[in-house]
Order: sequence, then structure tokens, then C-alpha cells
Amino acid sequence: MNFIQPDKHTRRAFLQRSGQLAFTGAALPLAMNLAAFGEAAAFDATDYKALVCIFMYGGNDYANTVVPYDNASYNQYSTIRGGTSGIALAQGALTPTLLNPTTALTGGRQYALHPAMTGMANLFNTGKAAVQLNVGPLVVPLTRAQYNSSNRVLYPLPPKLFSHNDQQSIWQSSSPEGSTIGWGGNIGDLALSANTNSLFTCISVTGNTVFLSGDSALSYQVGTGGPVNIGSVTNSSVYNSAAVKNTLATLVQQTRPHVLENEYNRVTTRQITSGQGVKTAIDLFPANTAPFNAFPTNNNLADQLKMVARLIAGRSSLGTKRQVFFVSIGGFDLHDNLISQQPVLMQRLSEAMTAFYNATVTLNVADKVTAFTASDFGRTLSSNGDGSDHGWGSHHFMVGGAVKGQAFYGTPPPVSVTNSTTDANDQWHVGQGRLLPSTAVDQYAGTLAKWFGVSDLELIGATAGQGVLPKLRNFGSAAYPRDLGFMR
Repeated sequence: MNFIQPDKHTRRAFLQRSGQLAFTGAALPLAMNLAAFGEAAAFDATDYKALVCIFMYGGNDYANTVVPYDNASYNQYSTIRGGTSGIALAQGALTPTLLNPTTALTGGRQYALHPAMTGMANLFNTGKAAVQLNVGPLVVPLTRAQYNSSNRVLYPLPPKLFSHNDQQSIWQSSSPEGSTIGWGGNIGDLALSANTNSLFTCISVTGNTVFLSGDSALSYQVGTGGPVNIGSVTNSSVYNSAAVKNTLATLVQQTRPHVLENEYNRVTTRQITSGQGVKTAIDLFPANTAPFNAFPTNNNLADQLKMVARLIAGRSSLGTKRQVFFVSIGGFDLHDNLISQQPVLMQRLSEAMTAFYNATVTLNVADKVTAFTASDFGRTLSSNGDGSDHGWGSHHFMVGGAVKGQAFYGTPPPVSVTNSTTDANDQWHVGQGRLLPSTAVDQYAGTLAKWFGVSDLELIGATAGQGVLPKLRNFGSAAYPRDLGFMR
């Protein structure tokens, strides 16, 4: 079988495919880039939609985030994690964050969220949030026996499993570290034609990220306080001299005969102009006014999401109808001190996402904005003493008015650490409670992208190796649908 491999989704491969189509005679920068064939009716919309990726750097511990609660599962979980003297949370502490899905899980399975996530539990129980169970990178659908097989032609694995940098990149771009194009950026490629100012299609509030890099779309970066300014140009004076400031401004923006110098000045000019546009847009919605003043303080993730909310509020000024955002929170690599440090992170995540959802309600765009979480990987169910180690699959959240909330999606994994090939009840563990994903990142991403307006053809491409999510072509059965169904 000719599966799409993860390293095929690269700028080099894309350019090679584009070169093969040069017979068209078109003098396009990229003869077959996504923006070129993606000016579809879906993005000629008059409405607004935004995707907001919230990345948890370090690999979040799934088992203490979405926690087994029914007695049978909880008892297994507690035993494996060494009880409350180890890294298990007390069952009684979970009662306030018990999740009550509209349709109960089979077998009496129940989950609660970490006790610090009361806001997120409320969003779930009021239908504004959902949980995707056991999602992670896959090249093809895998059983545990296939994972254990040595036949990597028929049963390819994501490269460099359990590596922080590589798995972060694979989550964001379908390729290991060094990838130059992310699936958020590829969605942005398709959305460029929908926006009057295409530069504001993909925006990061947390620095550089491959997730937002497309073939044509750029990752525009802002800070939590607004645009990143060039001091010598945007200050009123330099060395107390307006003349010096004006001279420097001219030098860094004027056309130059040298190619590299001219490109540098072109980028600088774009940054100055765009920064002024962003400042104008967010100044219409000051941070100290409602709903932005309701975000929690001393919470950097909340500060990032507050900026996203202000940019969404200023979308008319920015000339945008489709946007993809990226924010992040770090500190999840908890090999030690899981019990003492994860609560702070979970509280920040929950409070920030709750405040952001509430802001979208006030701005009347709750059904137009979908936030979702991602992370390097889940962690082991087994304790290493004071924490947990690198894993694979994990549980994630989707929040927004368009999410079919108060529901679990995917397959609830058994609470076990076995790696026995004869244990028919434990399909989804590959040792130490590392989850073999029962849902692929590409399915998760594809469901979000389809809601955003990406067509089925644009998702997988007309031929193998093309599309926003080339590996999605390897999925599509009843057990592994391309659309997971969690969006309206």
C-alpha cells in the first residue's frame, strides 16, 4: 500500500510538485500552491470564522487532566499512580468537576476534570466544550499488534516518537523538527483571498511557530500588548532628535539595489505599516474595557487570549473574515513535582479559556470562534515516583459555540499499563500507560478545518501528497472518519 508518509508534507516536496505542473505556463510564484487552487466558494463568505490553537508545551499529563471517575476505573487509575501518596488525585476532590455528557459513555465510564478546572468543567456541562479522547499523531490507523510489528512499510509510525521538539512539530506540521509548513498555515493559504489584508490571516501571540507558516501565508507576530514595534522608527525621537529618527526611518524602508538589503527593508516597511494597522484596530477595544477587563491577571495565557479577543473585535478594521491564531503555555514537562505544579497550569488554562469564551459571547462571535488545545504528547499513566514520563496519545478540549459540546468524542481507553499482545481488552496501550492514539491529529485537524471552510478535496488534495492534511487520505473508514463530528 502507498501510504502518505509524514516527511512528504514539506516545502521541498510541494515545490517539486509545483515544478511538475509548470507546463501550465502560468507565471505564478507557486504554480499549484494551496492559495491558487483554493480560492473556493467556501472562502468567498461574508461571515467571520477563527480557529485558535492553544498549545501546551512540554507534554501535558492526560490522566490528571481528564481523570477516570467511575469507581472501577478510578480504582485502577489510583493503583497505577500510587494512590494519593503518589500522583493520583483524590476521587472526592474530583466531584465538583465531574463531566455530565448528554449521552453517557458505555460501560458506566465517567470522567472528571482536574479539580483546578472548574471553569472548563462548567463549559463542558453547559454544552460549550467537548473532549476528544486519545488523539495523537498517526500515519495510518494502527492496532497494538501492528505497532509491535517490524513491518514499517505496511505499518509506518510517526517519526521520532516521544521527542519533545519533533512531536511538537509533528502535531503542528505533520513533519518532525525542521519542517517549514504547518497545517494552520496551509489553512491560511486557502483563506488569503477572503481577507482584504492577507497579512493578518495567521497571527501568533507567542512568537515564531511552524503551525502558522504556509506556502504563501505568513505568521504575523504580535505581543500581549500589541504590535512588535521597531523603536528607532516608531519612537517620537532618537537621541532626542526627530531628525535622526526620520533619517533612520528612511534608511530602513527605502528601496535598495542589493537583493538582501532590499528584502530586509521591504519586511521592515511591512512591519511598520502593519503595526500601525494593528494598533488602530485594538485601540478601538481597550484592554481595560469589557469584556477584556474580565480576563484573569498574572496569567500569560490569558494575556495572549485577551489580545486574540481584541484582534477579533477589531476584525473589520483589519479587513479579515478568516483568521488562524496561535497561543501557548509552557511548563508541562513534569517528570517531577506533577502534583504541586500541574494544578497551577490547569487553573491558568481553564480560567484563560473560560474568559476567552465569555469574551466571544459578549462580542457576539461565540459560534464563529473555535478554540482547541494541543500538546507535544500525553504522558505515561504509570508514575515514575513524582511525575510521569513521555507518552503518545492524549485528551484535548474544543471550546466554542459551534462545538457540539457536552460530549466525548473518540474511544475511552482502558485504564491499564499492560503491553501484553494477548490482552484483548487493552488495545490502546503500548507500555507504561502510553496511549496508542485511537484518533489521529489529522482527523482532529481535518474536522476543525472543514468547519472553517476547507473542502474535502482541499483537505486531502487531488492526488497523493497534496492538500492541507496529506495523511488524512490514509483515513476515512467508519472507525477512523475524516470528520469526527464535533463541529456543527
